[in-house]
Amino acid sequence: MENVTNLPLNRDIIAKQLKAAGFATGMFGKWHIGQQGDYLPGKRGFDEAIVSMGSHFDFPTTPKTDYPKGTYLADFLTDKAVDFITRHKDEPFFLYLPHFGVHSPHQAKADLIAKFKPKPGVGGHNSPTYAAMIYSVDESVGRVMKTLDDLKLADNTVLIFTSDNGGVGGYDRPDGLIREPGKEGKGKKSKGADEDGGGISDNAPLRSGKGSLYEGGTREPFIVRWPGVTKPGSMCDVPTIHVDIFPTFLELTGAPKPRQVLDGESLVKLLRDPGAKLQRDAIYQHFPGYLGSGPGLWRTTPVSLIQVGDWKLMEYLEDGKLEL
Repeated sequence: MENVTNLPLNRDIIAKQLKAAGFATGMFGKWHIGQQGDYLPGKRGFDEAIVSMGSHFDFPTTPKTDYPKGTYLADFLTDKAVDFITRHKDEPFFLYLPHFGVHSPHQAKADLIAKFKPKPGVGGHNSPTYAAMIYSVDESVGRVMKTLDDLKLADNTVLIFTSDNGGVGGYDRPDGLIREPGKEGKGKKSKGADEDGGGISDNAPLRSGKGSLYEGGTREPFIVRWPGVTKPGSMCDVPTIHVDIFPTFLELTGAPKPRQVLDGESLVKLLRDPGAKLQRDAIYQHFPGYLGSGPGLWRTTPVSLIQVGDWKLMEYLEDGKLEL
């Protein structure tokens, strides 16, 4: 069975519901749930949308957008985000800024690569190009936050910084990868390697990395700024998952519920009190696909899991193998 690459049109997304609640909606960046026609973000609730991914320089955009030669994608997307905030400062707005950085191909601005090249690698983090890409994303977050501050919007804006995967790398550590029978893949350059064949990053002590359903692949930052509500510097150790964001935004904004049943649970109670508890007993994940990492190496094969507290039960769907 082929992977489904278009989110069915009978599924409502966050932007559509927030638009119905009176929010201006904007999206600039990576979009993986439909690349044509009614599946594009501009047809699914976003008032303004520019999709771009695949390259960090000389990048394509949908719709086609002009920009100066040599522009770096992270800077371009940030320019669009800042402009959107500025134009909608006097009304409620929802901005979705899914950066293509730090996605492969690993490309960064030359001056930033030079900044990191003399620095020694630490803890499995060895690529100056990757560091430069992260730096550009850091600059973007800083510019967005400064824009909110300058326009006196910060105190009335909920800002969430997160990712969809753990870091690239850690695959070559013991048990970091699933190997095809008879193919050890030794000496092969994997997707967790930089241009010189060394490791880009490492999620140790967590196992494996991006594309895996082990902890190194599914743990990522989830940082929230909600002035006057979420206490600065506070920590919450309740496990959450990205499907929780939709119901969270519905509670924050009073937007109408979508047509489909939502799997997640609102996190608003945790943002108000990090010691609060959610109602669910477990987190479930289902990944019925294959993600490669080089000849004979898989970041994951089809797998489903149930996570309860400190325990995680994984069932590999090809052969029914269980891991606890």
